[in-house]
Order: sequence, then C-alpha cells, then structure tokens
Amino acid sequence: MTTSSRTLGDLFEAFEREAFRLETLDDYSKSGSVDAYQAFLAGETQPDDYNAGWIEELRSHTEKGKRVYRVHVLSRPITDYLRFELGWGYQKNMTGGEEFFILDITGKPNPLENVPDFWFFDSESVAVMNYDGSGKYLGSEVLPPERTAEFKRYRDAALAHAEPFTEWWAKYGT
Repeated sequence: MTTSSRTLGDLFEAFEREAFRLETLDDYSKSGSVDAYQAFLAGETQPDDYNAGWIEELRSHTEKGKRVYRVHVLSRPITDYLRFELGWGYQKNMTGGEEFFILDITGKPNPLENVPDFWFFDSESVAVMNYDGSGKYLGSEVLPPERTAEFKRYRDAALAHAEPFTEWWAKYGT
C-alpha cells in the first residue's frame, strides 16, 4: 500500500508498537461526543457506557502490549470542553490502557507553537488531524515518509515538556 492511499484508520489497524497523539485545541466539541458534552454541561452523571467503543479498541491494542498515549497542550484556566475531555474522557480512557500527559503552557512559551494535531504510529507514519477554527474535525492527511523525522521531534519535545496527567489533574483538576 502506498503512502498516498493509506488512511488514519489503516494506520490504526496496522501499528505494531505505539500510537502517539498530540492535541493542541481547547475545544473539540464540534467533532464528536456532542450529546455527552451537553450532558456534562448540564451536570449529569457520566454514563457507565460512555466511550465504550473506544475503550474496547484501546484494550484490543494495549492487551497486546501496544502503547497508546497522548499529550495535550493547554493553558489554565481550562475551557469547559477541556474539563469535560479530561474529567470524563481521559479518566475513562485510562481504563482501556491509554496514557495521558499534559503540556501546561500557562505563563510560558509554547515549545510546539503552530504544530498541528497529529497521530504518530511506530515512529514511522504520521496523520495530521485537520480542524476548522471552531474545532470541527475536517479529516486527516497521511504525510509522506520524508516528514517522519519532523514529527518525531515534535513528539519528543511534547513528552520532554509534559507531565503525567494524573499528577497534573491532582493539582489543577476540577
């Protein structure tokens, strides 16, 4: 299969060791989980089956020894959406084995300024996630292999500046 014909789904199906995600937006509310987000805003209790499909997919990877992890670049105070994503999403996804890190840029320069959201698989394949100005997902673009080193540097910089989510959440979570 050539690079140009691969999709994000193909990359997720084929990765063998690790899948890394960089998140840079403060609001993804127009990209999915809209009903759950509205329930969160209304003060409802998180349903037991929230994100069940994703949790099942995570387990299918992590039980085979594959690593799925992400860094979210953010600053405080966090948006309502981030309170939802971190409080409901991250907490739930951890039960499927996903790992989370926070790169908190509050009061300091962003070491990843202008870097897009992306998935990075096995340090070999990159899919850039495209969003409009309101956080609506527009699709992904699998990049050619020549771009791999660039995104490896972005991943490594994100991890070097981030802290484990559970530590960050203990200090700043709401």
